Amino acid sequence: MLYHLLPVVFWLLAAGGIVLWVLLSPPASYVAAFLPAVLALISVLIVHHIPRHGDAVEPSLQMALILGVAAYWLPTVVFLLLPLWGYMVYRNLFNLRVFFASLIGLAVVAIWMAVISHLSTFHFPLQIAYNLSAWIPTGAVLSAWLASTIARQTLRVR
Repeated sequence: MLYHLLPVVFWLLAAGGIVLWVLLSPPASYVAAFLPAVLALISVLIVHHIPRHGDAVEPSLQMALILGVAAYWLPTVVFLLLPLWGYMVYRNLFNLRVFFASLIGLAVVAIWMAVISHLSTFHFPLQIAYNLSAWIPTGAVLSAWLASTIARQTLRVR
């Protein structure tokens, strides 16, 4: 029972933090905060589901592409690469190919953003989320995922 109930409590706490942030923030920045939170969670899930001692080059490229897209709205989300690389080192997945694959993923997104912005009439709006309050939804989602994963792993061992 606790195996299923404890993660729900963590996700409800995260949802409460996000609702509190929504009540205190201007409506224009909702997409700029929720989309990076979802994209960051997807990239963490991609890295988490790599089998131990498996090939992590393609998931690393996917993770970096997704974080690069999320960095359009929240530029500091790129720094999530560091803990994800640390997690890969912990699971013996990190090598030079993985490092370069993630850098290539970021470079591809940066090049495409520049090309689309330069060659088309579509111009990207200014990045809205430069302050730390935009990290509240992303941090709430990631910390809820981390706490629920740790709780399930700990209860699975027992």
